[in-house]
Amino acid sequence: MSRIYFEDFAAGQVREWGPRTVTREEIVAFASEFDPQPMHLDENAAKKTILGGLAASGWHSCAVMMRMLCDGLLLNSSSQGAPGIDEVKWKKPVRPGDALKVRHTVLDTRESRSRPSTGLVRHQCEVFNQRGESVMEMRFTSMFGKRSS
Repeated sequence: MSRIYFEDFAAGQVREWGPRTVTREEIVAFASEFDPQPMHLDENAAKKTILGGLAASGWHSCAVMMRMLCDGLLLNSSSQGAPGIDEVKWKKPVRPGDALKVRHTVLDTRESRSRPSTGLVRHQCEVFNQRGESVMEMRFTSMFGKRSS
C-alpha cells in the first residue's frame, strides 16, 4: 500500500474500518484507570444510573475509534498530528459485546498558509454498533505532509 499524503484527500471521501468488539473486561479496565464512574465499573451500580447498565466510558469509545483510525489511515500516512478536536458527541451507550465500526469522511481540505509543506484535512468519524446505530461522532482537523515536500 502506498503512503497517503495531503494530496490524496478529497472532500466526500469515505473509508470504513472494523468491526472491533468491546468486552466487559476492557470496559472495566479502562474505567478503573481513567474514568472510574459506577456506570463503567459495576453492572449493579450501572443499572441505577441514567445509562441503565454497564457501558464504556465515552473516552474509551474515543480510544477505540482512534485505534481504528490509526490502523486504517494514520500509520500509513504523512500525518503530523492535530491541533485539537472540534466536537465529540456520545450518542448511545457502548455495551459489552458491541462490535464497533468507524466511518471516516473527509469534510474538506486546505493548504496551510503558514506551513507550505503542510495541508489541513477536516474529518468526521462516526462510530456505529453492530445494529448500525450511531454511538459516537467526532469532528476534527489534522495536518498532513505534502507529497512534494
